[in-house]
Amino acid sequence: MEARVRLGNVLIPVTDLDEAIAFYGLPVKFRDGDRFAALDGGGITVALAGPAEHVTGSAAPSYKVDDVALTVREMSARGAEVVRGPEAGPHETRAVLRDPSGNVFVLYSPH
Repeated sequence: MEARVRLGNVLIPVTDLDEAIAFYGLPVKFRDGDRFAALDGGGITVALAGPAEHVTGSAAPSYKVDDVALTVREMSARGAEVVRGPEAGPHETRAVLRDPSGNVFVLYSPH
């Protein structure tokens, strides 16, 4: 069974969530204190990750999948490097990988 992968959001690590929300000026869809905010980017979610939720060192596309572990195995077989294996976060299971060109991306599945 091949995993279904679709772009879920663009993850942006930030140092101050309030400042970042004001800077981007997009409607807030969801917020979890100083940890995370999902902004309505008009068809794509802009996900702001506060310091407690930094899983990447820079902005990265995040792909929503049905099964993180399965998708990590499939993408690894195609040449992805696992940066951070599947781990449970407060709202999702996630993993961080690097594609063969060196670009970092996130796979996630809500709990």
